[in-house]
Amino acid sequence: MTDAIVVAENDGRFRHRLAWVVVAAAAVRLVHLATKWNRPLQLNDSVWYSSMAAGLRHGEFFRHLVVDGAPSAEHPPLAAIMMTPGSFLPNWVQGQRLTTVVAGVVGVGLIGLLGRRVGGVQVGLVAAAIAAVYPNLWMNDGLVMSESIAITIVLGALLMLGTLLQRPSWPVAAGAGALLGAAALTRSELVMLVPLAAALVIAHGRSRTAVVRGGVVIGIAVAVMAPWAVINLARFERPVLLTTNDGTTLLGSYCDDIFSGANKGGWSVFCVFDAPDPGGDDSVRSAAQRSMAFTYARSHLGDLPGVVVARVARTLDLYGLDDMVHGDVGEEKPRVFVWAGIIGWWLLMVPGVVGFTLVGRRDRWLLALPLLSSATATVLFYGGHRLRAPAEPTVVILAAVALCALWQRSRRGTNADGAHANGSADDGGDHAGNSVRADRAEIVVR
Repeated sequence: MTDAIVVAENDGRFRHRLAWVVVAAAAVRLVHLATKWNRPLQLNDSVWYSSMAAGLRHGEFFRHLVVDGAPSAEHPPLAAIMMTPGSFLPNWVQGQRLTTVVAGVVGVGLIGLLGRRVGGVQVGLVAAAIAAVYPNLWMNDGLVMSESIAITIVLGALLMLGTLLQRPSWPVAAGAGALLGAAALTRSELVMLVPLAAALVIAHGRSRTAVVRGGVVIGIAVAVMAPWAVINLARFERPVLLTTNDGTTLLGSYCDDIFSGANKGGWSVFCVFDAPDPGGDDSVRSAAQRSMAFTYARSHLGDLPGVVVARVARTLDLYGLDDMVHGDVGEEKPRVFVWAGIIGWWLLMVPGVVGFTLVGRRDRWLLALPLLSSATATVLFYGGHRLRAPAEPTVVILAAVALCALWQRSRRGTNADGAHANGSADDGGDHAGNSVRADRAEIVVR
């Protein structure tokens, strides 16, 4: 009974403190939003999201921005759909900006909850506090883009998957699949999370039932994505599932401007503009662009390893910084804050790697899912901050794990009663590692 009371007290204390961190995060984001008040959108992807959301408000379903009456699937639909309620405000662009601010604030709370799951109360609060002020997170909030919404949905999926691994059940498997499908409907490259998550469920369970649960995760995710895919198959000349943007992305990643020179490993809009127009709708254009990109890749296979290295180095903020900063400024991010985000990434990278070694196998692979997804997208397409965005919370949480372990070691040192014994509070003690204590409750990081 005493242990139950202590747990309840700790839970209440955690929620109270997390709420204050979330309030602080909201304040940071609202100040940032105020700097954008009544500013027009820049000419980037935000124009598409804003126009689609405004169109939905008026009963227009994803129509082309330029070609009258033509369909559009330049990006998956969910971010624009979620911005639609904000589009009913008198200043509808600001309503859309406010939508991504709300998503970012919710994301900070979810980072705290996920941090607590893998490392305990202290880790959860430290992770949330870092997320509240980390520029690479709050800079996305207030943009009429998909990153803030995608990050929050991915965090929800990770929390659901963590519950599924700890206490398997069919409803939780279905919920995880639904959130993963929703993530893919926000940013198309996140579809890679679906098979990765199913593989984790199967590998952790190692049973026929686990295989079926992994199948449920995939099945529900596909079911969530299916209506959009079916609509696109009916609207376009060529088959389209999630987006017609794959052709543009590939063509801008596989061309002379990107395989050599200062832009190596990045993405070039000029490669897209300079390509011949095949005619037809966006599906025809995308298919032609894919073909041109694949042809270029096949004829430059010898250069591809160096380009992949440059892509990865860009995503890790180790190469091409001036070019990436210039691109971020073009997406409505202030230059000084972009550089602050790069420095913040550098500061979190080393403790993040250390934290990865401290968490247990199950939590390590859970947190690795967005890392693997972002890494795969980087290798296939280009290096940049937008592709890294869904993985930022993982780095924040892992850095919090390392910082809390260092703090506890400096305060207590190794003691004989197992305060540095490995294993996380929710993992049955099947791994060794370092434990962290907080608020009288033993929080174990493994």
